[in-house]
Amino acid sequence: MACGCKSPTDRYKTFAGIDCDGNARKIMALIENYSERAAETKPFWDYFLDKRQPRSGPKPDDLFLIHCHINQIRELFDVYGDRESQALLVQVEEECC
Repeated sequence: MACGCKSPTDRYKTFAGIDCDGNARKIMALIENYSERAAETKPFWDYFLDKRQPRSGPKPDDLFLIHCHINQIRELFDVYGDRESQALLVQVEEECC
C-alpha cells in the first residue's frame, strides 16, 4: 500500500511539517474504538492499551507502541476493512517510524 502522505516530506532531512505525535494519537484512538469490538483478539488489545500506562518503568509514547505492534494494528484495520486508517498507518510508518 502506498503512503497516503499529503505532502512530500523526508524524515531523514527534517521532521518539520510531519505531525508524528498527532497522527499517532489518531491511530491510538482508532485502536481504542476497534478494540472494543475485537472479540477474539480483545485480550491482546487490552494488553496493548494497558502498556500505555505501565505499572512500573517509563511510560512509552504512542509512536513507540505503534512501531512495536505495527503488524497487529495493520491486521486490526484489515479486519474492519478500514482503508483510511490503513493509509494513516502507512503514512506514520513511512514518515515517523
